[in-house]
Amino acid sequence: MAGARRRDRHGRGVRGPLTPPQAPVTRSRAERFDDLVHDEVGRLGQRWGRELAQVEFAVEEVPDVEPDFDGPVPLGLTSPGAGGRPVRIVVFRRPVEARAVGEREVARLVRDLLVEEVADLLGLSPESVDPSYDTPDD
Repeated sequence: MAGARRRDRHGRGVRGPLTPPQAPVTRSRAERFDDLVHDEVGRLGQRWGRELAQVEFAVEEVPDVEPDFDGPVPLGLTSPGAGGRPVRIVVFRRPVEARAVGEREVARLVRDLLVEEVADLLGLSPESVDPSYDTPDD
């Protein structure tokens, strides 16, 4: 019986995964957040590609704050480039997810956060960087 298929006691056969591994449903929350940031950076890059060519974007879990830090936890951070390193814009996943209710609000918060950081970097208003800034996604 080398080629015989095994069946369970109800005669249904071997069960496999419900979704293929490449399906979005199998991605972790952190991976989906990374994808969200990547897509938003790509969208901003379509309009501001030349200005953002030397900017590095990253996602980190939480900001590095002092134990006696008293204030709101930052959602993002822009570090100036120094010593040959590029300017770096970091989005902190856990604080963003904690502040938002639902995936839709997470997406809006990431969009607004990145627009604000890019606007600050370029010395422009957020509305001129992205006309959809601070508007609901309906």
